[in-house]
Amino acid sequence: MSEHKFRFGVVVTPEGGRQEWAATARRVEELGYSTLLMPDGLQLLSPFPSLAVAACATTSLRVGTFVLAGPLRSPRAAAWEGHSLSVLTEGRFDFGIGTGRPQARQFAEELGRPWGTAAERLREVAESIEQLRSLDGDRHTPVLVAAGGPQALALAGRVADMATLAAPALAGRDHLVDMAARLREAAGDRADDIEIAMNLFAVGDDEIPQWTQKFIGADRATLVAHDSQTLLPGGPAEMADELLRRRDAYGVSYVSVNGSYLEQFAPVVERLAGS
Repeated sequence: MSEHKFRFGVVVTPEGGRQEWAATARRVEELGYSTLLMPDGLQLLSPFPSLAVAACATTSLRVGTFVLAGPLRSPRAAAWEGHSLSVLTEGRFDFGIGTGRPQARQFAEELGRPWGTAAERLREVAESIEQLRSLDGDRHTPVLVAAGGPQALALAGRVADMATLAAPALAGRDHLVDMAARLREAAGDRADDIEIAMNLFAVGDDEIPQWTQKFIGADRATLVAHDSQTLLPGGPAEMADELLRRRDAYGVSYVSVNGSYLEQFAPVVERLAGS
């Protein structure tokens, strides 16, 4: 298994106005994170202008969608926005996309967009990536695919630069090992080129915030009982050691955390980034 170097991202959304958002982006960069990532949904500000502001406020920080809900835009529109941001950030944008969480169905309806079947939504994700590649020409905007099921893992294996393993909240180590194996099998000769990513819902030993418990449908004790890979327990040394074990087990090297853990997780970033 190829061993990519560790890098880290923060999933965060704007609060307040431009100055506050720019300060957040600068802090993310200052702490050594590789990427500022933003989710997608009508309850939030639009990710593309938000990420443009974050990129302008920093010098080397990458920005990315984590992830676009495919049904909210036509493939051509998603590609157009992604290519534009790639150009304007001079290559510091990562195009993250997936088929959308179930909650996104209401957003699609509000936008007058069809939700479609799972297969139709995945085809639109594939078409969005094809359209982006067409617009890019000689440019190469890195693409991250959120992949959970076999077909999404197969798509990521064929076309993604990065694949985030979108496992259920209670999925344990063996589940992630199996997902990564499916991804590499689908990738074939390009398996070593794909960066495997995962998102952590909680880190450390404190109880999980109520909004996070509601989002994932589980409290900390339940996550611990299932060896959930969305939880990274312990102090900085223990968390770093566990991430090394996870990289050995299934190749994950690109790790993102929620913005509420920005400062708490920074010592782990300092220990592992680039190693």
